[in-house]
Amino acid sequence: MNVDPSFALVGSLIGVPARANMMAALMDGRAQTASELAFVAGVTPQTASSHLAKLTDAGLIAVEKQGRHRYYRLSGPAVAEALEPLSHLAPNTRVPERRSAQLRRVGDLRSARFCYDHLAGRLGVALTDSLLKRRLMRRSEGDFLVGPKGRAFLEGLGIDVTAAEGERRHFARCCLDWSERRPHLGGALGAALAQHLLKEKWLRRERASRKAALTALGERALPHHFPGLLQALTVGE
Repeated sequence: MNVDPSFALVGSLIGVPARANMMAALMDGRAQTASELAFVAGVTPQTASSHLAKLTDAGLIAVEKQGRHRYYRLSGPAVAEALEPLSHLAPNTRVPERRSAQLRRVGDLRSARFCYDHLAGRLGVALTDSLLKRRLMRRSEGDFLVGPKGRAFLEGLGIDVTAAEGERRHFARCCLDWSERRPHLGGALGAALAQHLLKEKWLRRERASRKAALTALGERALPHHFPGLLQALTVGE
């Protein structure tokens, strides 16, 4: 089988641990400086600059200049949606005891996290499952299709579905969740849903982290709109 050169290039770029760690740090959609990314990757600033230049040249990350500072971010949600499922390919290895704190952080991310600008983890999957079970949307190849009932439900919730449709990206992307091994709602609609939950203060996100969590207000309000949500979140805990 012949491999497309661009496919091999992307694989070689993200196959380096330092670069992989940098891109993982940018998965929450926030921009970071080269110094911050160097710390995350465990490399010197000079080495980080070399890695960032290669990722920028390949179009995987973008850089923005503000005064004397340069801020790096993923080039778009499509990159995050491509990276998220790659964890399925990672082999299961025994984790040393000294990494117990890291395991706890991974457990937190499995509960609820941001995948660039939309929700992932048990919470993201549970919200998606609720929409699917009530036939407010259905899965079709790599995307979700939202019917009239689903559209009415989401608009009644306060989400501007028309605006999400008008964005120059996938509308309702079917993003395979690395921890749940099932899809969550990505794309413009997934981002709109996540922003709505934040706006209503039903959801909070931690600073400098991908971690998210339902608020007490969200735990009371969301089950009225997404029946069975809290029960689904407790499965596997």
